[in-house]
Amino acid sequence: MVFIALAATLKSKRGGTTDRIRDIRPKRPLSEREQKMFFRLTATFPEHVVLAQVAFSALLKSTQQATRNQYNRKMADFVLCDKSFNVIAAIELDDSSHKGREREDRERDGLLTHAGFRVLRYAQIPDTTRLLADFRTSS
Repeated sequence: MVFIALAATLKSKRGGTTDRIRDIRPKRPLSEREQKMFFRLTATFPEHVVLAQVAFSALLKSTQQATRNQYNRKMADFVLCDKSFNVIAAIELDDSSHKGREREDRERDGLLTHAGFRVLRYAQIPDTTRLLADFRTSS
């Protein structure tokens, strides 16, 4: 019994599984602000599919590892699809963390637009009228 306790203690001191997961905590997949945007999109486009927090790797593909590295670990805030899951647009909801990162945002948008996707960015949650107008003019 003492041996088992000693082995368990040594394993935890060496970075065992317990130590590696000790700091894991749950979190909501969408912030309150993102939830508001999600519900605005679903209410405005009831005949469409709204996806949230979509990995670029679900939207883009490449045979080149160097190209894949450019979009690895990047996420789109929202993706609006038709009922066949054809992408209509990627929608980004910017907050204060985007200030000073405009170049990075343009590069991210460029990856999606290069693949043929429309990208819409909003600093504030747009009202339904604005969303409908933006999608009418960008169709």
